[in-house]
Amino acid sequence: MKGIDKKKLLPDNYLEMKQEGKKIAMVTAYTYYQAMAAQEAGVDIILVGDSLGMVELGYDSTIPVTMEDMMIHLKAVRRGSPNIHVAADMPFLSFSVSTEKAIENAGAFYQKGLADSVKIEGGAEYAGIINSICKAGIPVCAHIGLTPQTSALLGGLKVQGKTLDAAKKLIDDAIAVQEAGAFMVVVEAVPAALAAIITKKLSIPTIGIGGGISCDGQVLVFHDMVGLYKRFTPKFVKVYANVYDIIEKAIEEYVKDVKEGNFPEEKHSFTMKKEIIDELNGII
Repeated sequence: MKGIDKKKLLPDNYLEMKQEGKKIAMVTAYTYYQAMAAQEAGVDIILVGDSLGMVELGYDSTIPVTMEDMMIHLKAVRRGSPNIHVAADMPFLSFSVSTEKAIENAGAFYQKGLADSVKIEGGAEYAGIINSICKAGIPVCAHIGLTPQTSALLGGLKVQGKTLDAAKKLIDDAIAVQEAGAFMVVVEAVPAALAAIITKKLSIPTIGIGGGISCDGQVLVFHDMVGLYKRFTPKFVKVYANVYDIIEKAIEEYVKDVKEGNFPEEKHSFTMKKEIIDELNGII
């Protein structure tokens, strides 16, 4: 079913999908046309990720992304996908300073109908904040494993949970965010076997990004999956198209046509009555 014909899914719908063994397809989007394409392609949920800092704004990480940045892109995505559940990433320092600030910032995304839920990076250490936001009436998607906002504390952008202690901590994190009220949890860069254990243990859906096939759903960054981001491609990404190459080739052909006088052609130009042209030529 095309996304434009779908009814917007709510947290309970995702829980039902897990219970029924139906996979959940999530993709990021940051602009009107990306969101429109995602909706028409039939995705179940769109994430306006703080990854926009890298793929849209050209930063080296997600850290510089602000609430204002997120709001601009969130508005564009909402206009492009009115019938799809939109989750908004809470950017760095927007939720960790205080519970009050976290609720205020989550509310800024949610109250005006721009986001249907918010996503928070972190496990047990943020369970209290997740719970408070949920109690305020705002659905929360949690995010454990590799959390890019705090990757410097995790040894960089690398796989998490590979030791026994680290694996146990991730399981504890998953349980903690579920008990705090999260309706879904993203599991990033975690060994597939560990993600499978977490998925089996939880009643809420797990969304893998580098978490293997056993997760209840998957998410990919739009630019990664369509070949738009050329700095690097993570191991867990399947590239479904090479849009960057298509765009670059199109621009190259345009530049060549302009330089050689082949564009615009007559069909790209406007006309006017000959008698007016003759009169103008007589005047000048």
